[in-house]
Amino acid sequence: MSRVIFSIGDLQVESEFGDSTTARMILEALPIEASGNYWGGEFYFPIPIEAPLENTAREVVEPGTVAYWPQGACLCIFWGPTPASQGGECRAASLVNLVGRVLNPEVLPRLKARRVKVSAG
Repeated sequence: MSRVIFSIGDLQVESEFGDSTTARMILEALPIEASGNYWGGEFYFPIPIEAPLENTAREVVEPGTVAYWPQGACLCIFWGPTPASQGGECRAASLVNLVGRVLNPEVLPRLKARRVKVSAG
């Protein structure tokens, strides 16, 4: 597991990345700075990698999931329903590669800023 910190406005989102191919590609690209967007209970932003779908990709994820969206070359943090959700689930727009988990998910509903810096923790 590798620690990764998302600095979003004045909030720090702490996470651990697993050892998937996509996670390793993202770790090699750090640090990353971008401007993100919100889609319901999801914050996403473009990153400078292009990874293919992995065989563990899925659309419905657990709250606190960090995922890579190959269709948009974006890194995503999920904590609640999105416009695609059915009920209270966290649902991506399409399949995402699972890369990690947020360690302090209680801060996620307070996210408001758009600028993000992602760095190794």
